[in-house]
Amino acid sequence: MANYDLIVIGAGPAGYVAAIKAAQLGKKVACVDKERTGGTCNNYGCIPTKALLRNAELFHTMKHRATEFGFKIEGLSYDWGAIFKRSRTVSEKGTAGVDFLFKKNKIDSIRGEASMDKAGEVKVKLADGKTETHTAKNVLIATGCVSRPLPGLDFKGNTVIGSKEALALPEQPKSMIIIGAGAIGVEFAYFFNAFGTKVTIVEMLPNILPVEDTEVSQALEKSFVKQGITLLTNHKTTKTEVSDKGVKITVADAKNVEKVLEADAVLVAIGVAPVLPAGSLKFELVKGYLKTDDRYQTTVPGVYAAGDIIGPPWLAHVASYEAVQAVEGMFNPKFKPKKVTTFPGCTYCQPQVASVGLTERAAKEKGLKYKIGKFPYMALGKARAIGEPEGFLKLIVGEPHGEILGAHIIGAEATEVIAELGLAITLEATLDEIEATIHAHPTLGEIVREAAEVALGHAIHI
Repeated sequence: MANYDLIVIGAGPAGYVAAIKAAQLGKKVACVDKERTGGTCNNYGCIPTKALLRNAELFHTMKHRATEFGFKIEGLSYDWGAIFKRSRTVSEKGTAGVDFLFKKNKIDSIRGEASMDKAGEVKVKLADGKTETHTAKNVLIATGCVSRPLPGLDFKGNTVIGSKEALALPEQPKSMIIIGAGAIGVEFAYFFNAFGTKVTIVEMLPNILPVEDTEVSQALEKSFVKQGITLLTNHKTTKTEVSDKGVKITVADAKNVEKVLEADAVLVAIGVAPVLPAGSLKFELVKGYLKTDDRYQTTVPGVYAAGDIIGPPWLAHVASYEAVQAVEGMFNPKFKPKKVTTFPGCTYCQPQVASVGLTERAAKEKGLKYKIGKFPYMALGKARAIGEPEGFLKLIVGEPHGEILGAHIIGAEATEVIAELGLAITLEATLDEIEATIHAHPTLGEIVREAAEVALGHAIHI
């Protein structure tokens, strides 16, 4: 008989959530990870970076806007080591929280490197070199992804770094080149720039945050330039040189005109690479990621997968959702797991960016009939009161029924405001229903109702 009903490989947002959900269903569960529980998200991604970004936001406000708020601050300084120590403390508390939940739910947490040579059997190489073999009726692979290096520019010390290395720099670089302007690149650009590092972003596509609505990307570009960040969009990297003193990156624009950039360090944020399970067991892949069916089962019977390892979008909240769907499906034949279709995307720079659903260009490409409801932060009493009038909310609204096709926000607490619009899309709410819902005043959240009124053609406050 199998030792476990389920063995989960990986203890990140997909893995630990899957383990807990299975335990809640009364199953005997083990979770294997070679590092601390919480995965990349808690240890080297979502959580510690948000701690750093909070530090950056506070410092930027005190340094550049103190007078606006009536403060006089003399001798303002910061402790680089303490800033990063705080982020690690926040991360460690998250790890302790997951460990507690494992104990609470009687989940066996196994620290070691897992491999699979056949279905239903997981070998674990422990830190002391010994190997354990565990059997399970079901296995769920949630091994995630790691930062992808630029060809010819491997990660090296404190000079060529990825997002993980950026969380542990012992000294602040005076200058930095960031290659890639997705969420990771943009967030680190904001962080380092806020503390005075000279930052240059290189992006091969026409806009930063290229997956976002173009209007939002353009608004963020204006804000970043105002903050002192140099943007080189429509530029590709053609040559790299690394020395003990720093880096030289040659880039070319759309007309192949080259220029050489020099900096103390380069942060590569061009995407991620899957961490495929070790061992001789063969899986079918799609673009390098594990192929799964509509029940999250791989091409090996009894072996499932969820999270980043099955491909984009590479988001913690998507991974957790997939994990729950996979576990419910594997233990309940009548349950029909759902695949991810609509999900929020968030970028935690300042101003924040958040979105859910279709962009305007996607609506155009699909040939949909739609209208726009757009409302500026500067017309919100709460935004003016807290000194954050920058940005807007843009609704993409289907016609003739008024359903929400997409929502795009740039501005204060955009990552919090977006939740209501995700619910609206899930419930197929219409503009009339949003307008009929009383939103508290003054709040940032009332921008949702205001934008709905704009789309309906009878806005009151603009």
